[in-house]
Amino acid sequence: MPKGDTQEVRVLTAAFKPGDKTVFHTHRSPVTVYVLEGQFTLDLDGRAPVVVSAGQAFVEPPNVKMTGYNKSATDPLRVVIFYVSEVDTPFLEPVR
Repeated sequence: MPKGDTQEVRVLTAAFKPGDKTVFHTHRSPVTVYVLEGQFTLDLDGRAPVVVSAGQAFVEPPNVKMTGYNKSATDPLRVVIFYVSEVDTPFLEPVR
């Protein structure tokens, strides 16, 4: 968790069309993802893939390279993302 005196809570929503994926990235702080609709597949570097279904949540660990997918060919994916960070911290950092 962030250690600074000033922190903010960010609550974001994201929608993925069938086949969509995130960029390969990391987060500086833990990110909690709650799935509203569909299934979210996370490929975390060095770990087995994680599948999070509607009504479930998962905490993405900080400083782990990852990509998130909607692997469905037909169903949309909607998630709510909760992130606590120091002010002005980027939500994610792309990995090349």
